[in-house]
Amino acid sequence: MALAAQYAHSASTICRVLFVAMRASSQTNLQTNRAPCNSVAVWWRTIMMTVLILVLAGLGAGALNAIAGGGTFLTFPALVWAGVPPIMANATATFAALPGYAGSAWAYRSEIERGGNPPLAHLVGTAIVGGLTGAGLLLVTPEELFSGVVPWLLLVATVAFAAGPSFVRYLARSGREMSGPAGLALVFVVSVYGGYFNGGLGIMLLAVFGVIGMTNLHRMNGLKNLMSVVLSVVSVAAWAVAGLIDWGNLLVVGLSCALGGYVGAVLARRVRNTTLLRLFIVAIGLIMAVVFFMRNPG
Repeated sequence: MALAAQYAHSASTICRVLFVAMRASSQTNLQTNRAPCNSVAVWWRTIMMTVLILVLAGLGAGALNAIAGGGTFLTFPALVWAGVPPIMANATATFAALPGYAGSAWAYRSEIERGGNPPLAHLVGTAIVGGLTGAGLLLVTPEELFSGVVPWLLLVATVAFAAGPSFVRYLARSGREMSGPAGLALVFVVSVYGGYFNGGLGIMLLAVFGVIGMTNLHRMNGLKNLMSVVLSVVSVAAWAVAGLIDWGNLLVVGLSCALGGYVGAVLARRVRNTTLLRLFIVAIGLIMAVVFFMRNPG
């Protein structure tokens, strides 16, 4: 419990630094207009401030994903504040999280290979079709419309993240489960969401696995990571072809996510109670949702 509180405090410090850096970056932009003679120096400071924001967001996101999830609540807003258009920020943040998903799925490979219902091939096939569908929907969504939908997506992801664990435990106690076709239909719906927006995907997948009758939490976690890999690969491939990946910012955020994920994995082995950390992530999600609602009042 003490370690979880310490980690939540560290994550909170990262977020405070992020917001201070973002504010300083905005002030630097104002200085650019007031002092054109110093434009080169100001431009360099702006670049360095932006890199700092993205590095801190990536480190925090990688660590959060390794322990409890919710890293998108840091990387997506940071990319938007760095000037990346919302749709491109969503695609880039998803790509940045991909190495962490792959590493976690590999760690759970023995649990994934144990088999069960629905068959693994059916789950992966459904994820591919659903992910491509969601990615296709994002490609045809106008930037203005997506900007208006983002606050709602963040709110839905936050609610799912907050209520998901209790819902999964309830399903495990009730013993309820769905038929095979109905279960795969639900997996498809969540896969479409995952191909469209990455936030809160992990906890949604866990809830779906509970609904369709899975009870082994280790296998559920392994499948969650594997499905996240599949959804990220198919959606990122579609977005890359469409030119929606910001490769420069991806390099910064991706490397930071990988480093943060390693640190988070080390901490995850020692954290026994993540309640405080989950509450912190929910608070961040709600704050981000409110901020984006304020940015898009219409």
